[in-house]
Amino acid sequence: MTAIEGSVVLVTGGSRGIGKALVEGLFERGAKKVYATARDPRTVTHPGAVPLALEVTDPASVAAAAERAGDVTILINNAGVAVNASFLEAPVDDVRRDFETNFYGPLLTARAFVPVIERNGGGHILNVHSALSWIGLAGSYSASKAALWSQTNSLRLDLRPRGIDVTGLHVGYVETDMTAGVDAPKSSPADVAAQALDGIETGAFEVLADEVSRQVKSGLSAELPVLYPQLAA
Repeated sequence: MTAIEGSVVLVTGGSRGIGKALVEGLFERGAKKVYATARDPRTVTHPGAVPLALEVTDPASVAAAAERAGDVTILINNAGVAVNASFLEAPVDDVRRDFETNFYGPLLTARAFVPVIERNGGGHILNVHSALSWIGLAGSYSASKAALWSQTNSLRLDLRPRGIDVTGLHVGYVETDMTAGVDAPKSSPADVAAQALDGIETGAFEVLADEVSRQVKSGLSAELPVLYPQLAA
């Protein structure tokens, strides 16, 4: 379990959506300092946050952020994209874009900040996944989130002996810019953020933030046609 009160937290993609809600929730729970990153730090609007420029796909940018934020005890990997490229028809570079941000981005930040967190006495990493980590309905996005889920599970084993706990957050549709064109029930970013922070404080391995993620996860133990009804035709 990791106390948020008095902690120093870095949130990637902290200027909007779930990231912005996480920044707000962290301060409400007594975080001492919150670094909110964005490609353009001027988009960070929370008056108490420390804006920090970060491009998670750029090793030099990640290294500079780790140097600047040397007091971090909690890392939240929230930044992500959704190219949703078709494996058969889209340019391979579009597939790579999802993986560069959604898989390699959190990997680069973890590698940079684990020594920082360890040096500061241990702490926590939260990776933001998706219900689509478990179901291949969005091409390259689903695959990148599935790969991140596997990365999170491996890191959890590697980091626990080093005093760093790891939580994976899984969500369905959330009311953000990314889902603006989706006509379906959506969770509020504030509600998702609250559940994520509860997960950090209770030491949860995974947080399933809505009914969609809970249903999809439960379907993993069933035959494939349960998850993919078109296979039953």
